[in-house]
Amino acid sequence: MTSTETEPGTSRKPGRGRIKCVVWDLDNTLWQGTLLEDGEVTVRPEVVAEIKRLDELGVLHSVASRNDHDAAMERLRAAGLAEYFLYPQINWNPKSGSVQRVAEALNLGLDAIAFVDDQQFELDEVAHALPSVTTVDAAEFEQVLAGEEFRPRFVTDESRIRRQLYRAAAERDRVEQEYQGTDEEFLSTLDMTFTISRAQREDLQRAEELTVRTNQLNSTGRVYSYDELDELRDSPDHVLLVASLSDKYGGYGKIGLALVERGSPAWHLRMMLMSCRVMSRGVGTVLLNHIMGLAKADGATLRADFVETGRNRVMYVTYAFAGFRELSRDGDRLVLESDLTRIQPPPGYLTVDVR
Repeated sequence: MTSTETEPGTSRKPGRGRIKCVVWDLDNTLWQGTLLEDGEVTVRPEVVAEIKRLDELGVLHSVASRNDHDAAMERLRAAGLAEYFLYPQINWNPKSGSVQRVAEALNLGLDAIAFVDDQQFELDEVAHALPSVTTVDAAEFEQVLAGEEFRPRFVTDESRIRRQLYRAAAERDRVEQEYQGTDEEFLSTLDMTFTISRAQREDLQRAEELTVRTNQLNSTGRVYSYDELDELRDSPDHVLLVASLSDKYGGYGKIGLALVERGSPAWHLRMMLMSCRVMSRGVGTVLLNHIMGLAKADGATLRADFVETGRNRVMYVTYAFAGFRELSRDGDRLVLESDLTRIQPPPGYLTVDVR
């Protein structure tokens, strides 16, 4: 097993629950035998049990296999397993390229990916090309996948349906690729509703999970525990908001979190993050603009903490696009400020529901 490396400049996430997707080889890993040589192969029941167990925890699965695509998919369907694998890569290309394509399709960092294979050559190739990926020898998969990196602290309702959320997203992506028109015209066909509400206790497990899972759209990279969030939720000096998104294909789940400290003459946005799964939906500034409106109504300006992590440049651009400027800097830690003279309305293709 190759230990995961943190990329330079990034915040190190806690080990527990770090792996978000397991990418499986097929021949002599998921099943006994080589499909194109043996003709008939036997799916390993202990692998199937592990796939289903992790799926219940919200861990995703995919495939990276050198194989005939149609024959392998037919065997997976016959075993009732095809639905468990998102964006399977079954081709004759290097496994590292396949693993990277899975990560990109799922919008996950490579350090959130584990790769299981029975061939040391394949494990070494992936480890060399993608050193942040956790590689697992198929002979040791049960022991390794029982480790804390594969066990999220909380298993939320959203965890249990995470695979379905990604499948719905894949269907949206397919329809979008076939759509003849502009991006905004396509988004207007989705009937999207963006809901903003004060965090309730039942939201906190998912809120903690968001701070652990989110990298690219996280303003500080800080991880908040359930207990910290619960204390802040009850604090009269703070506002803890959660955001969710839905459209005609179903829900995206809770996809945003913001923590604001109220004060005078300025409110201070201590943390804001959005799930990467909504990056292409044009909703990245909706929660921020809502908070800007709240601060302005209170007669305050708005400041925001930002910590450069090496991955969250998109969030910095989001702040800049909303009119924030640098107020101070200490190394990679910045304080941004907006005088709130320009607050953008939500896009016309979106309904905003504030509760």
